[in-house]
Amino acid sequence: MAIRNLRYQGDDILKKKSKEVPEEEISTEKIQTLIDDMIETMHKYNGVGLAAVQVGVLKRIVVIDLYDDKGPIVLINPVIIKTKGEQEVEEGCLSFPNEFAKIIRPAEVVAEYTDREGKRMQVKAKELLAQAISHEVDHLNGEVFIDKIIPGTLEYVEPEEN
Repeated sequence: MAIRNLRYQGDDILKKKSKEVPEEEISTEKIQTLIDDMIETMHKYNGVGLAAVQVGVLKRIVVIDLYDDKGPIVLINPVIIKTKGEQEVEEGCLSFPNEFAKIIRPAEVVAEYTDREGKRMQVKAKELLAQAISHEVDHLNGEVFIDKIIPGTLEYVEPEEN
């Protein structure tokens, strides 16, 4: 496993649409290594979610970890099939370090995806998980959170000295 280089604001790749992962590629060592590297990279930077495009790979792969007892979840080719309600949330992004803003996200989402074993799955998500899935699926579609913020809510937080 390895820490991948993150792509940051201003990198054109963040505005590109990611491509579906063909079913026969999911079990390949290349894709499985990418998933492991994405999880390790997300944890290194204390992220809740990471899309493959954020490490320079235009594949529809997302990893999310709410740091509960369930561990990270892997969503390959995720599609949000239903949303319900709204929530105003404070959001940040590993590709926009130290920037935070308020944004309106669905309160609940239902998403279909393929897991890393190649099984088609469905998840009904609320609150933080719904927010994370929405945020990461936006990345796969070439959309970044600062394009959707409530005007006037963007803040830059100075990083703490170690």
